[in-house]
Amino acid sequence: MAGMSPIFGRRAARLPEERLVTLIRKPGCHLCDDAQAVIEKVCGDLGVPWEQKSIDEDPRLHDQYWEQIPVVLVDGEQHTFWRVDEGRLRQALTV
Repeated sequence: MAGMSPIFGRRAARLPEERLVTLIRKPGCHLCDDAQAVIEKVCGDLGVPWEQKSIDEDPRLHDQYWEQIPVVLVDGEQHTFWRVDEGRLRQALTV
């Protein structure tokens, strides 16, 4: 299987540049600003790219996440919402 280690069938760790953190936010959201600060720090430290998307610009994101803003995705999967824990995000990006 691609991405699997021959030892114990574990997934091989991805390189930082192969990861992607997505912050789904809305304008004027102080929790979103807090989340962005954590993401910038962790991704900057680890060399992981990140992006942000606004629920105001994407109706699908609005419908899916409007009650949970901010939402953080790691490699397209929901990692957390409302508050971002620096240690937990760092751990998710280094496995």
